[in-house]
Amino acid sequence: MQDVVILGSGPAGLTAAIYTGRANKSTVLLAGPSLGGQTGEIAKLENYPGWAGSGMELIQFMTKQAKSFGTKIEMVSCTDIKFNDDGTFTVVCDNGKTIDTKTVILGTGATARRLEIDGAREFFGKGVSYCATCDGFFYSGRDVLVYGGGNAALNDALYLADVAKSVKIIYRKSEFFRAESILRNRVAEKENIECVYNTELKSIAQKPDSDKLIATSLDGREFECDGIFVAIGHEANTDYLSETIKRDDMGRIIPESLPKGMFVAGDVKSNIKMQIATAVGTGCTAAMDAIAYLNSKE
Repeated sequence: MQDVVILGSGPAGLTAAIYTGRANKSTVLLAGPSLGGQTGEIAKLENYPGWAGSGMELIQFMTKQAKSFGTKIEMVSCTDIKFNDDGTFTVVCDNGKTIDTKTVILGTGATARRLEIDGAREFFGKGVSYCATCDGFFYSGRDVLVYGGGNAALNDALYLADVAKSVKIIYRKSEFFRAESILRNRVAEKENIECVYNTELKSIAQKPDSDKLIATSLDGREFECDGIFVAIGHEANTDYLSETIKRDDMGRIIPESLPKGMFVAGDVKSNIKMQIATAVGTGCTAAMDAIAYLNSKE
């Protein structure tokens, strides 16, 4: 029987692991298929106080810190959580393993929202990508599109501008209302970034006798490119949870609906800003609440 099982290896989960491990609570962190979540994909992390480096470097540092306090990290995912009559939980993993635990901290974060237009699924991995830092190097010296208009889209465009020949940002609104001004200014300064406003895509197809893609807008305009990077928001990773746990309209967990002994942190929690700093803060809070809960049972 573990004291704590933490789901997710982003900043929220790793922060929670640092706190519970340091409090001498036996802790297992289920990291999923790869460490870091969205943070691990950030090429240059500028807005997390006290850190200069990539997102993955931060994750590796936090992982080492969590392990130093005894956290066991397993590269598996949770597929189900069973509620036991004695108030404990059984976490079911995708490798068939089960873990009994007194508390659970949910920190599974969010994933990029998929583009639901003709051709988006067909060309996923064949020109359509949801991760600029993962796939950008494939498009060195080529022409790419970025679809979206928030911070993620502009960050992707800036990253790709240093790799690709040209970048077009296609956005459905008249300006980047949701993006930070510093990012808007940097985009404006890049000579190889073009912004196409008031435009929505309706389909993606392959250009005849070519490996290029044609993205067609609702008003019939065609954009020829080598690759399309989609950044249109995120969806919470909560498929492993029962419907008794309430979510908001973004699929994020409403803490008040959780049973005793279960806590939530990071992007999967409702009503927080999706930032690394807030993920760390909620990871700390969830861990301290779990520690207090465990101590009250002793």
